[in-house]
Amino acid sequence: MISAVKTSRYILWIVLGLSLAACASLPRGAAIQAEITRGADQPEADFAVYPVSRAFLPSLTAWPTTGERQYGWLGHSSGSAAQIIRAGDTLNIVIWDSAENSLLMSPGQRNVDLSNLRVSDSGSVFLPYVGSIRVADRTPDSARQLLQNQLEAVAPGAQVQLAMSEGRENSVDMVSGVRSAGNVVLPDQDFSVLAAISAAGGVNETLTNPQVKLVRGQTTYRTSLRALFEDPARDTRLQGGDKIIVESDRRYFLSLGAAGSESQFDFNRDQVSALDALAIIGGVNDGRANPKGVLVLREYPASALAAGQRGPRHQRVVFTIDLTTSDGLFSARNFFLHSGDLVLATESPLSSVNVIMGIVGSAFGVINVANNN
Repeated sequence: MISAVKTSRYILWIVLGLSLAACASLPRGAAIQAEITRGADQPEADFAVYPVSRAFLPSLTAWPTTGERQYGWLGHSSGSAAQIIRAGDTLNIVIWDSAENSLLMSPGQRNVDLSNLRVSDSGSVFLPYVGSIRVADRTPDSARQLLQNQLEAVAPGAQVQLAMSEGRENSVDMVSGVRSAGNVVLPDQDFSVLAAISAAGGVNETLTNPQVKLVRGQTTYRTSLRALFEDPARDTRLQGGDKIIVESDRRYFLSLGAAGSESQFDFNRDQVSALDALAIIGGVNDGRANPKGVLVLREYPASALAAGQRGPRHQRVVFTIDLTTSDGLFSARNFFLHSGDLVLATESPLSSVNVIMGIVGSAFGVINVANNN
């Protein structure tokens, strides 16, 4: 009986020793910071580590942006409050003539209606007895006066009425992201992006941080709806044929490790700081995370390393954030994420210690039970 008890004790001690030996590979939800940054100071390292601090942030502003295509935007400019006739517009012309022997009218007729005259590609319309007259790039009133002057040779007393219906060159396409997508006519030459969005019923409320794309010819411009609201100087004037696309912000960042939530998150504002990102993901896990070891992993293009280009030492970069210091917290507020960045909350080394102590405690408990028996 005694030998059996001793044998059980030996087995328990062996199991305890094996358990402690295996503690180096204990299952964890995230890496420890030292595991990620190990080897960064070696000459053969293929990545660089930069602590996020007040001293570092100014140099970071000169580094290129990653993860998204860069678009420009057009500033606001003022245009005429009048309509301008373009190719493709439709003119409805009524000619009035009180002369008894008018070439344009039958006996007893006082007016002739020339409806649906489409302005040709060359910008002209055709009038009987007069021929083609260029009316493009004129206001409707200026075109009316021109037509009346041209008619004087055949109908000296004639008067002209003119009404205009806008065609493709005097309208814009609201492609998507608004409540009423479709074609919107330009009522004048001072019609802006926000005016067109308003005419289309406003932006869909389901969009996250709506982005406004303006396609003009072969060039695409982009800005955010928030920027248009906050800066009237960005509310650019539209031209006929423009296309407007309103869509959710496609930028995103990833969250892994001992974070409140591990997932992919959309940018919910134009600039998302590291502190914003931590709030979005629900912070870090109080029982597992290392508040001194919040990492942001980013990969730069090869062009960022070109001679004369201010940028990182390597394409792969690890930014480290210490949430236990005032400088770390303030700097995290001014450190902005790029699309595709990975926010990694590393595991605290104490988590492994707690697991080991739990194993040891459990093992001693079993041994005590064996001794008592």
